[in-house]
Amino acid sequence: MSRHLVVGAGPVGRAVAARLAADHHDVTVLTRSGRDTGVRGVRHVATDASDADALTAVARGTDVLYNCANPADYTRWDTVWPPLATALLTTAERTGAVYAITGNLYPYGPVDGPLTEDLPDVATDHKGRLRARMWADALAAHRAGRVRTVEVRGSDYVGPGVGQNGHVSRVVPAARRGRGVVMMGRADQPHTFTDVRDVAATLVAAAADPDAHGRTWHVPSNPPVTQERALTDVLAAVGAEPVRVRTLRGPALATAALVSPLLRELRQLIHQFERPYVLDDTAAREHLGVMPTPWDEVCRATAGT
Repeated sequence: MSRHLVVGAGPVGRAVAARLAADHHDVTVLTRSGRDTGVRGVRHVATDASDADALTAVARGTDVLYNCANPADYTRWDTVWPPLATALLTTAERTGAVYAITGNLYPYGPVDGPLTEDLPDVATDHKGRLRARMWADALAAHRAGRVRTVEVRGSDYVGPGVGQNGHVSRVVPAARRGRGVVMMGRADQPHTFTDVRDVAATLVAAAADPDAHGRTWHVPSNPPVTQERALTDVLAAVGAEPVRVRTLRGPALATAALVSPLLRELRQLIHQFERPYVLDDTAAREHLGVMPTPWDEVCRATAGT
């Protein structure tokens, strides 16, 4: 049995904690509030993870430190993430714990063709640059021998408990009531969706494998479907009928973004929904042996969010 510290109790943090607890590991979930995640067999600790000294005190003796944080206010990432990322990396260096990072695809920026791990991190939007810098700092520390680290990157989240953290799951409650919904960008382009349980499986497997460290891995995910198809499949999984899907894009999105800080942030990432956005997960399937949760199961879990 090894010791694991999971920072963050969002959908991925809970899935990581549940997976580790099911394998009878010693698991602590750390959040600012210390709230109970509902995951049986884990401890919950209240600590400010952006305080490196406080975080280090909790992490002493930990074998793996998981960065599953997801700052709730999307508009304040530039303020919240830098001190948090610095504290997490500092703690990993001080304690010798493997530093396993839940990343995303933002660093790549707009891409023509499938997304593979050998693509450069060349995003120009501030969120993409921020996430790219976080990984670059961790990778530099790894290459210098100061830390052992790995990052896994998934596409848009689906699965249990995702709620407002997913582009599909956020509209499910209204759609289940038979109401039409609005989705960002085009709803007719192939798009990869990633179950949070598969993020957890990949993160845990990569952290446990020394040969996987020092690089990024794409989370094994189901074949891409359009946003409209994904929603229709989720509704069908619970016997609900399809609903009308309208899209927010172009001038309409630009106008809405003038009065909505959140939409201003999302508009910078609209390229993900204006063209095919397909994740190549071959490397993780072959090296880590992780396979995606069956799509029908993903849809049933997403319907319950």
